[in-house]
Amino acid sequence: MEYIYAAMLLHASGNKVDEAAVKKVLDAAGVKADDSRIKALVAALESVDIEDAIKTSAVATAAPTAAAPVAEAKVEAKVEEKKPEEAAAGLGALFG
Repeated sequence: MEYIYAAMLLHASGNKVDEAAVKKVLDAAGVKADDSRIKALVAALESVDIEDAIKTSAVATAAPTAAAPVAEAKVEAKVEEKKPEEAAAGLGALFG
């Protein structure tokens, strides 16, 4: 995950995401960098529009969050409260 964060940090600061820059960011963060992982990351990101990927992921994560209150409302509607007398009547059966 640190490798992705390094690439995002470089992109956000307007720097080119290349192997040397990613390695510098990781070294500065105290992460022992693996050159093969850095090379794979940079190669994978060459054909990716990072801004578009960020926007797409932001929309994808916002959609389930917006639906969550609706689901909670349905669950709360199913919960029925018993009157104290009804609850006590059930306890009487325990003591015969």
